[in-house]
Amino acid sequence: MALKKKQSSKLNAAIKAGVVAGLISGLVKFGWENVLPPRTPKRDATNPPQKLLQQMGVPESATHAAYRYSEQDMPWVSYLVHFGFSTSFAVLYQVLAQYEPKIKAGGGSVFGLTVWAAFHLGIMPAMKTVPSAKEQPTEEHISEALGHIVWMWTNDVIGDEVYHRLTKHIQ
Repeated sequence: MALKKKQSSKLNAAIKAGVVAGLISGLVKFGWENVLPPRTPKRDATNPPQKLLQQMGVPESATHAAYRYSEQDMPWVSYLVHFGFSTSFAVLYQVLAQYEPKIKAGGGSVFGLTVWAAFHLGIMPAMKTVPSAKEQPTEEHISEALGHIVWMWTNDVIGDEVYHRLTKHIQ
């Protein structure tokens, strides 16, 4: 197999592995947040994905759109943002790992903590999507930091397995 075709096949496999890993890790992060909720019910009435979309001009009626399941309103718009974020970063992680394996330090935990710090302590507070890091409760920091470690570790494990299955025939 020509070198360019081999590289292209491996890149495509990394993207596919990232998509699969991102969807699964998104579910893991949801589960994590059910065990250790990062926000109080009052702060979660408009969660960060909803607030971000509202800051971008999307009306509240759209950001709070929900479907009903088991007598509960499920915020499907928030889920789209959640899984979009999870999948985007899982793909980025898998692709970057092809060029810089050091990114996988700690089974992805260092990358996960970096994403948490960048977004939850830096970018989102700067955008006023969430309170400043000092104003966020300790419980939120614990839940989000540990949740991002578990989330990215899941991306690492699932992504590696899918990638290896997709590339085992490529020499």
